[in-house]
Amino acid sequence: MTDDEFDTALIGSAFAIAAREGWSAVSPVSAAREAALALDRARLRFADTRTILLRFGRQADAFALADAGAAGPARERLFDLLMRRFDALQQHRDGVLALLRHLPSDPGLALILAGATGGSMAWMLESGGVPVRGVRGALAAQAMVGVWLYALRAWQTDQSPDLSGTMAALDRALSRAERLAGYTMRPSRMAAAEPAPGPKPFPDPEAEIAAEANAGAISGAADMPPPEAAI
Repeated sequence: MTDDEFDTALIGSAFAIAAREGWSAVSPVSAAREAALALDRARLRFADTRTILLRFGRQADAFALADAGAAGPARERLFDLLMRRFDALQQHRDGVLALLRHLPSDPGLALILAGATGGSMAWMLESGGVPVRGVRGALAAQAMVGVWLYALRAWQTDQSPDLSGTMAALDRALSRAERLAGYTMRPSRMAAAEPAPGPKPFPDPEAEIAAEANAGAISGAADMPPPEAAI
Protein backbone atom coordinates (compact mmCIF):
# COMPACT_ATOMS: atom_id res chain seq x y z
CA MET A 1 0.00 0.00 0.00
CA THR A 2 1.42 3.36 -1.04
CA ASP A 3 1.43 6.35 1.29
CA ASP A 4 -1.39 7.96 -0.70
CA GLU A 5 -3.49 4.79 -0.47
CA PHE A 6 -2.76 4.54 3.26
CA ASP A 7 -3.77 8.15 3.83
CA THR A 8 -6.96 7.77 1.80
CA ALA A 9 -7.95 4.66 3.75
CA LEU A 10 -7.33 6.28 7.14
CA ILE A 11 -9.10 9.51 6.20
CA GLY A 12 -12.10 7.57 4.89
CA SER A 13 -12.21 5.60 8.12
CA ALA A 14 -12.04 8.81 10.17
CA PHE A 15 -15.05 10.30 8.42
CA ALA A 16 -16.95 7.02 8.73
CA ILE A 17 -16.41 7.13 12.50
CA ALA A 18 -17.45 10.80 12.59
CA ALA A 19 -20.67 10.02 10.71
CA ARG A 20 -21.51 7.24 13.13
CA GLU A 21 -20.28 8.57 16.48
CA GLY A 22 -19.46 12.25 16.03
CA TRP A 23 -16.14 13.94 15.38
CA SER A 24 -15.03 13.75 19.02
CA ALA A 25 -14.65 9.97 18.57
CA VAL A 26 -12.10 10.43 15.78
CA SER A 27 -8.37 10.02 16.28
CA PRO A 28 -5.55 8.55 14.19
CA VAL A 29 -5.64 5.46 16.41
CA SER A 30 -9.40 4.91 16.14
CA ALA A 31 -9.32 5.51 12.38
CA ALA A 32 -6.37 3.16 11.85
CA ARG A 33 -8.01 0.40 13.89
CA GLU A 34 -11.31 0.84 12.05
CA ALA A 35 -9.53 0.42 8.72
CA ALA A 36 -7.21 -2.38 9.98
CA LEU A 37 -4.14 -0.24 9.27
CA ALA A 38 -0.79 -0.55 11.03
CA LEU A 39 -0.62 1.75 14.04
CA ASP A 40 3.10 2.37 13.70
CA ARG A 41 2.65 3.62 10.15
CA ALA A 42 -0.36 5.69 11.20
CA ARG A 43 1.80 7.37 13.85
CA LEU A 44 4.38 8.29 11.24
CA ARG A 45 1.78 9.64 8.81
CA PHE A 46 -0.66 11.36 11.21
CA ALA A 47 0.58 13.19 14.28
CA ASP A 48 -2.92 13.98 15.55
CA THR A 49 -6.53 14.50 14.49
CA ARG A 50 -5.73 17.89 13.01
CA THR A 51 -3.36 16.22 10.59
CA ILE A 52 -6.24 14.09 9.29
CA LEU A 53 -8.22 17.19 8.42
CA LEU A 54 -5.35 19.14 6.93
CA ARG A 55 -4.38 16.22 4.73
CA PHE A 56 -8.00 15.73 3.69
CA GLY A 57 -8.16 19.41 2.73
CA ARG A 58 -5.08 19.00 0.55
CA GLN A 59 -6.60 15.88 -1.01
CA ALA A 60 -9.77 17.86 -1.80
CA ASP A 61 -7.63 20.56 -3.39
CA ALA A 62 -5.76 18.00 -5.47
CA PHE A 63 -9.04 16.44 -6.58
CA ALA A 64 -10.29 19.86 -7.67
CA LEU A 65 -7.06 20.75 -9.45
CA ALA A 66 -6.63 17.46 -11.31
CA ASP A 67 -6.97 18.11 -15.06
CA ALA A 68 -7.81 21.74 -14.38
CA GLY A 69 -7.85 23.58 -17.69
CA ALA A 70 -5.67 26.59 -18.33
CA ALA A 71 -8.04 28.20 -20.82
CA GLY A 72 -11.41 29.91 -20.55
CA PRO A 73 -12.79 32.78 -18.47
CA ALA A 74 -11.73 32.92 -14.84
CA ARG A 75 -15.30 32.61 -13.57
CA GLU A 76 -15.87 29.44 -15.59
CA ARG A 77 -12.68 27.88 -14.28
CA LEU A 78 -13.34 28.89 -10.68
CA PHE A 79 -16.87 27.53 -10.79
CA ASP A 80 -15.60 24.17 -12.03
CA LEU A 81 -12.74 24.06 -9.52
CA LEU A 82 -14.98 24.75 -6.54
CA MET A 83 -17.66 22.31 -7.67
CA ARG A 84 -15.00 19.59 -8.01
CA ARG A 85 -13.90 20.42 -4.47
CA PHE A 86 -17.49 19.95 -3.33
CA ASP A 87 -17.50 16.63 -5.18
CA ALA A 88 -14.54 15.60 -2.99
CA LEU A 89 -16.43 16.58 0.18
CA GLN A 90 -19.51 14.76 -1.07
CA GLN A 91 -17.62 11.45 -0.98
CA HIS A 92 -17.57 11.77 2.84
CA ARG A 93 -20.73 13.83 3.22
CA ASP A 94 -22.05 12.48 6.53
CA GLY A 95 -18.64 12.66 8.18
CA VAL A 96 -17.99 16.20 6.94
CA LEU A 97 -21.39 17.31 8.23
CA ALA A 98 -20.51 15.79 11.61
CA LEU A 99 -17.26 17.76 11.57
CA LEU A 100 -19.06 21.02 10.80
CA ARG A 101 -21.45 20.41 13.69
CA HIS A 102 -18.46 19.82 15.98
CA LEU A 103 -16.38 22.88 15.08
CA PRO A 104 -18.29 25.51 17.11
CA SER A 105 -17.30 23.58 20.25
CA ASP A 106 -13.64 23.31 19.21
CA PRO A 107 -12.39 26.84 18.44
CA GLY A 108 -8.75 25.76 18.22
CA LEU A 109 -9.48 23.29 15.45
CA ALA A 110 -11.80 25.78 13.78
CA LEU A 111 -9.04 28.41 13.62
CA ILE A 112 -6.61 25.91 12.11
CA LEU A 113 -9.13 25.05 9.42
CA ALA A 114 -9.78 28.74 8.79
CA GLY A 115 -6.15 29.22 7.83
CA ALA A 116 -6.16 26.07 5.72
CA THR A 117 -9.31 27.22 3.92
CA GLY A 118 -7.67 30.52 3.05
CA GLY A 119 -4.70 28.68 1.58
CA SER A 120 -6.97 26.39 -0.41
CA MET A 121 -8.92 29.28 -1.87
CA ALA A 122 -5.69 31.03 -2.89
CA TRP A 123 -4.75 27.86 -4.80
CA MET A 124 -8.16 27.80 -6.47
CA LEU A 125 -7.89 31.45 -7.46
CA GLU A 126 -4.43 31.27 -8.97
CA SER A 127 -5.28 28.02 -10.72
CA GLY A 128 -8.34 29.76 -12.14
CA GLY A 129 -6.19 32.54 -13.57
CA VAL A 130 -6.71 35.17 -10.86
CA PRO A 131 -3.50 36.65 -9.35
CA VAL A 132 -3.28 36.49 -5.56
CA ARG A 133 -0.42 38.95 -5.13
CA GLY A 134 -0.71 42.47 -3.84
CA VAL A 135 -3.67 44.27 -2.34
CA ARG A 136 -6.03 43.32 -5.14
CA GLY A 137 -5.01 39.68 -4.88
CA ALA A 138 -5.56 39.70 -1.12
CA LEU A 139 -9.05 41.15 -1.67
CA ALA A 140 -9.79 38.46 -4.26
CA ALA A 141 -8.62 35.74 -1.85
CA GLN A 142 -10.82 37.05 0.95
CA ALA A 143 -13.76 37.27 -1.42
CA MET A 144 -13.18 33.69 -2.54
CA VAL A 145 -13.26 32.47 1.08
CA GLY A 146 -16.63 34.21 1.36
CA VAL A 147 -17.81 32.52 -1.84
CA TRP A 148 -16.76 29.11 -0.52
CA LEU A 149 -18.43 29.59 2.85
CA TYR A 150 -21.66 30.79 1.30
CA ALA A 151 -21.76 27.77 -1.03
CA LEU A 152 -20.78 25.50 1.88
CA ARG A 153 -23.90 26.54 3.75
CA ALA A 154 -25.96 25.58 0.70
CA TRP A 155 -24.13 22.27 0.40
CA GLN A 156 -24.95 21.39 4.01
CA THR A 157 -28.67 21.28 3.22
CA ASP A 158 -28.50 20.26 -0.44
CA GLN A 159 -30.09 16.83 -0.90
CA SER A 160 -30.27 16.99 -4.70
CA PRO A 161 -28.39 14.22 -6.54
CA ASP A 162 -26.59 16.72 -8.78
CA LEU A 163 -25.97 19.33 -6.06
CA SER A 164 -28.10 21.81 -7.97
CA GLY A 165 -28.75 23.89 -4.85
CA THR A 166 -25.01 24.17 -4.21
CA MET A 167 -24.37 25.10 -7.83
CA ALA A 168 -27.02 27.81 -7.70
CA ALA A 169 -25.55 29.30 -4.52
CA LEU A 170 -22.01 29.15 -5.89
CA ASP A 171 -23.06 30.80 -9.15
CA ARG A 172 -24.82 33.57 -7.25
CA ALA A 173 -21.87 34.13 -4.92
CA LEU A 174 -19.37 34.29 -7.78
CA SER A 175 -21.53 36.92 -9.47
CA ARG A 176 -21.35 39.12 -6.36
CA ALA A 177 -17.62 38.45 -5.91
CA GLU A 178 -16.94 40.02 -9.30
CA ARG A 179 -17.93 43.38 -7.87
CA LEU A 180 -15.43 43.04 -5.04
CA ALA A 181 -12.45 41.41 -6.72
CA GLY A 182 -12.80 42.95 -10.16
CA TYR A 183 -12.05 39.89 -12.28
CA THR A 184 -14.13 38.71 -15.21
CA MET A 185 -16.00 35.43 -14.85
CA ARG A 186 -18.70 33.68 -16.79
CA PRO A 187 -20.67 30.55 -15.78
CA SER A 188 -20.14 27.25 -17.58
CA ARG A 189 -21.42 24.41 -15.46
CA MET A 190 -24.57 26.42 -14.80
CA ALA A 191 -26.44 27.08 -18.03
CA ALA A 192 -28.26 30.12 -16.64
CA ALA A 193 -27.79 32.59 -13.85
CA GLU A 194 -31.21 31.89 -12.36
CA PRO A 195 -30.86 29.61 -9.32
CA ALA A 196 -31.94 26.03 -9.79
CA PRO A 197 -34.49 24.62 -7.32
CA GLY A 198 -32.70 23.93 -4.08
CA PRO A 199 -33.52 22.69 -0.61
CA LYS A 200 -34.45 26.18 0.56
CA PRO A 201 -34.03 29.78 -0.61
CA PHE A 202 -30.76 31.54 0.19
CA PRO A 203 -30.32 35.21 1.08
CA ASP A 204 -28.40 37.55 -1.17
CA PRO A 205 -24.73 36.70 -0.57
CA GLU A 206 -23.32 40.10 -1.53
CA ALA A 207 -23.31 41.48 2.00
CA GLU A 208 -21.83 38.25 3.34
CA ILE A 209 -19.02 38.20 0.82
CA ALA A 210 -18.31 41.87 1.40
CA ALA A 211 -18.07 41.28 5.13
CA GLU A 212 -15.63 38.43 4.56
CA ALA A 213 -13.49 40.58 2.28
CA ASN A 214 -13.44 43.53 4.66
CA ALA A 215 -13.43 41.90 8.08
CA GLY A 216 -12.50 38.24 7.58
CA ALA A 217 -15.92 37.08 8.71
CA ILE A 218 -19.37 36.52 7.28
CA SER A 219 -22.62 37.47 8.94
CA GLY A 220 -25.50 35.14 8.17
CA ALA A 221 -28.42 33.11 9.41
CA ALA A 222 -28.24 31.12 12.60
CA ASP A 223 -27.73 27.84 10.74
CA MET A 224 -24.69 29.13 8.89
CA PRO A 225 -21.34 27.85 10.18
CA PRO A 226 -18.96 30.54 11.43
CA PRO A 227 -16.13 31.49 9.05
CA GLU A 228 -13.75 29.22 10.96
CA ALA A 229 -16.08 26.25 10.47
CA ALA A 230 -14.90 25.33 7.02
CA ILE A 231 -12.82 22.70 5.35
